[in-house]
Amino acid sequence: MRKNTLKEIWAAGGAVLNGWCSIPSSFSAEVMAHQGFDSITIDTQHGVIDYQMAIHMLQAISTTSVIPMMRVSWNDPNQLMKALDAGAYGVICPMINTVDDAAALVSACKYPPRGIRSFGPIRAKYYAGGATHGGGDYHNFADEETLVIPQIETRQAIENLDEILQVEGIGAIYVGPSDLAMALGSEPRKGQSDPEVVAARNEILATCKRRGIPAGIHTNSVDVAVEMIKQGFQLTSLQSDDRFLMQKAKAEVEAVRGALAKGDS
Repeated sequence: MRKNTLKEIWAAGGAVLNGWCSIPSSFSAEVMAHQGFDSITIDTQHGVIDYQMAIHMLQAISTTSVIPMMRVSWNDPNQLMKALDAGAYGVICPMINTVDDAAALVSACKYPPRGIRSFGPIRAKYYAGGATHGGGDYHNFADEETLVIPQIETRQAIENLDEILQVEGIGAIYVGPSDLAMALGSEPRKGQSDPEVVAARNEILATCKRRGIPAGIHTNSVDVAVEMIKQGFQLTSLQSDDRFLMQKAKAEVEAVRGALAKGDS
């Protein structure tokens, strides 16, 4: 079965640089996958992406060695199982606040006897390297190679984090700075800078380090991404495809208009 190289990066003490896709386009996903990221996450929570489009995007990412992941919209066994069956090698799940939430999340992603995942890796068997009907050896290795990643983004989640991290099968955690900021009474745009949010983020990171679980986070700039990696975050998402498009397009338009304005003066 195809190895999950993110686990190898972490085992070597490295940090994963993750791309983020919110645009419903296989071409956009393919372009992102060719830019040097270690992994690409397809966002079906806040991105404008449905399941059928996610399949196309997974296929596009699979033209490279980049590890495909998917963020589901909720802790729903149906969504989680379908994401894994589609070939996602990691699932990020929002709003995991308790040990029971975490245990249910892991159970939906693991085959019996570890969990309740139903067998039917319709596309995953091909992505993982098994070409035979029935999935080849996928079911023998999927539990170890696929990543289960709960999002920690509320006060309750932080209070329960130490126990959450002790749930067997948690591969990493992921901080959602905007939701965390709102949960702490701040503005979502201040998720990277509000002192209380920063303190909570540091607490999350320290707890993860103590438990030996990689911590991930979404960032809004190169400077923040670099700083988070230096602090010890081992899964760092750098903005998203729509923000890259918006920022570059805006900068180019402003540059042209600015140059023309200077010529007229």
